[in-house]
Amino acid sequence: MLVSPLLFLAPGVLFFLVYVIFPIFQSFGLSFYAWDGLGEARYVGLANYQELATDRNFEVSLWNNLRWLLLYLLAIPGGLFIALFLNQTIVGIRLYKSLFFFPFVISQVVVGLVFTWFYDPTFGLLNTMLGWVGAGPINVLGDPQLATYGIIAAGLWPQVAYCMILYLTGLNAVDPEQIEAGRLDGARGWRMLWHIILPQLRPATFIAFVVTIIGALRSFDLISIMTNGGPFGSTRVLSFYMFEKALSEYGFRMGYGAAIAVVLFLIMLVFIAYFLWSMWRDEQGARR
Repeated sequence: MLVSPLLFLAPGVLFFLVYVIFPIFQSFGLSFYAWDGLGEARYVGLANYQELATDRNFEVSLWNNLRWLLLYLLAIPGGLFIALFLNQTIVGIRLYKSLFFFPFVISQVVVGLVFTWFYDPTFGLLNTMLGWVGAGPINVLGDPQLATYGIIAAGLWPQVAYCMILYLTGLNAVDPEQIEAGRLDGARGWRMLWHIILPQLRPATFIAFVVTIIGALRSFDLISIMTNGGPFGSTRVLSFYMFEKALSEYGFRMGYGAAIAVVLFLIMLVFIAYFLWSMWRDEQGARR
C-alpha cells in the first residue's frame, strides 16, 4: 500500500534533487574557485567573497534588492484588500475578478514592455497624464534616482494579482460560524478583519510572504527588459549582477557569479526561516 504513493512521488523528488538541491551545493562549491566555464577551475578559497566586500556594483545591487524587498511587500496588503472587495456578491463581480486577475496571466516580458511604453518620456501615458495637470515630462527609466522604483511599480502589478488569488482562496475557507459569532459579539469592520478573518488567513499570508520575498530577491526579467541594468548600473540587483559576471560579456567569471548566488540564497533562506519560525511560534502560542 505504501509503495504506490512512493512510486508516484519518486519522479518529482528525483527532479527536485537533480535540478534544485544538487545545483545549490554545486554553487556553494564553485564559489571557492576561479573558473571561466571552459578551462580548468582554480581553487581560490574565500577570495571571491573578499572581493564582494569591496565591490561597489555588488553594494548597489544589494541595496536595490533591499528596496525591492521592502516595497514588494506592499503587494500583500494590496492583494488582501482587493480580495476582500472581490469576495462580495455585487453586480459585475465576475468582470472585476477578470480585470484584477489579468496581470497574473501575462508574462513578465509583456509587463516590462507595457510599462516601458507607459513611462516613455515622448509618447508614454504617464507623461501624457502629467501634461493634463501642467507637470513637466519625467524620464522615469532614464533617471538613476527613479528607475528602480519605476521597475518595482511594474513588478507590483502582477504580484498584487497573485496575492489576491491566494487570499481569495483563503477567504473561501473562512469559517462562517466564527464570522457570525463575531457579529453577535459586536465585531465590525477592522475589528472583524483583525481578530477573526486575518487569523484564519494565516496560511495564505505565509505563502504570500514567501512567494513575494522570493520574487523580490530573484527579480531579473523586468530589469533585463526595461533598463538592462542601467542607467549607469543603477537598477542592478543581485540576480542580474550575477548574470553579468557569470554569463555575459563582462566576465565569464563563474566562481564570482556563484558567490553572488550564494549570498542571494542565504538572504532568501534567512527571511523564509524567520517567517517559518514566526508561524510556528504563533501556533504554539495559540495552543497554550
